[in-house]
Amino acid sequence: MLRPGSTADIAEMVRFCDCHGIPVAARGQGHSTYGQAQAPGGLVIDMSLFDTVHHVGEDRAVVDAGTRWSSLVAASLARGLTPPVLTDYLELSVGGTLSVGGIGGTSGRYGAQADNVLELEVVTADGRRETCSPTRERGLFESVLSGLGQCALIVRATVRLLPAPASARRYKLYYRDLTALTADQRRVLADGRFGYVEGQVYADPTGGWGYMLEAAAFFTPPSPPDDAARLQDLQYERGSEEIVDLSYLDFLDRLARSVEYLKFTGEWHHPHPWLNIFLPDSSTDAFVHGVLKTLTPEDIGPTGVVLLYPIRRERLRTPLLRVPHEPVIFLFTLLRTALPSPLAVANMTASNRALYERARAVGGTAYPVGTIPFTHEDWRDHFGAAWTLLSEAKRHYDPHRVLTPGQGIF
Repeated sequence: MLRPGSTADIAEMVRFCDCHGIPVAARGQGHSTYGQAQAPGGLVIDMSLFDTVHHVGEDRAVVDAGTRWSSLVAASLARGLTPPVLTDYLELSVGGTLSVGGIGGTSGRYGAQADNVLELEVVTADGRRETCSPTRERGLFESVLSGLGQCALIVRATVRLLPAPASARRYKLYYRDLTALTADQRRVLADGRFGYVEGQVYADPTGGWGYMLEAAAFFTPPSPPDDAARLQDLQYERGSEEIVDLSYLDFLDRLARSVEYLKFTGEWHHPHPWLNIFLPDSSTDAFVHGVLKTLTPEDIGPTGVVLLYPIRRERLRTPLLRVPHEPVIFLFTLLRTALPSPLAVANMTASNRALYERARAVGGTAYPVGTIPFTHEDWRDHFGAAWTLLSEAKRHYDPHRVLTPGQGIF
């Protein structure tokens, strides 16, 4: 493993690996769940110490790829600014999420994190350091964002910033059935009454499933949100709502305490064979109903979570982030936690593959951060019309195919 001290270190070692046919991959916070950041028989570059926030300006920040989003948020909020899109867990690396897309509860309004990048500095397989953007080396730029590390390794990123609110009013609204939840998700996505929208499915005490809409209205006192206007036509169970005001930072980092507890108990280090798939709106309700009909709490594990994010497809503009062709899509995730046994992991992995095939049959696509076994032909099918962009960029920037072999794409 290489722990680089500079971009020059990365470039030198990548060039060495290319010359000698040695696989090489960058590893941020190691949050992928299926060996995506591994390089069997090769070199893994540990980017976690390559984490400087170089500049925070009026509308952008320049950061090293190993920087955690939590560090960028701390630096930007000191200037009254925020990234438009953040994943629910802030301790992920900038380079890592930009390599896959980066989805959060504000993606319905602002797209993926990859859609909010202004410029990248990357290292190609032959050790060249290149700067790329929508107006400079655009082909390279588009092959790196959501490109799964296939054509170049991100070493620095310039990302967009927006004025940050001071506070968030968080709403947790509870439902008896999935159809009511997704109908309300579509409604609030369309009218934009909330800045953040997510759905959750949870095991209820009766042995069935409960449904919850988590939403947030961002504001700066003394102008709080109008609760009546935001809730008046929604179909949740009246009297079940939970409404609380948090600082903007506390809302963004609300999972930190839970994750620390899981790390303390050791459950954080159990295997996590996650399933992450994008579903077309027209198939979402039927697909999720079908999954939940046979799914048990044991199938997702003691700390597993089921999530649904509604997103307007027009907001997702990164070519290599492959999503269904409908105006609204849903990101459906089974964040499974397996017992630390090969059999438990194998069973969940096989289940993920079967569910992916069902999703693909109705127009769904994989969000490739989880655990779904893919063949080379699966990858060609996954990228579809964008396969030419990726394969030509691979031939140009990594002809010896040494970069990021863990996905098995080429």
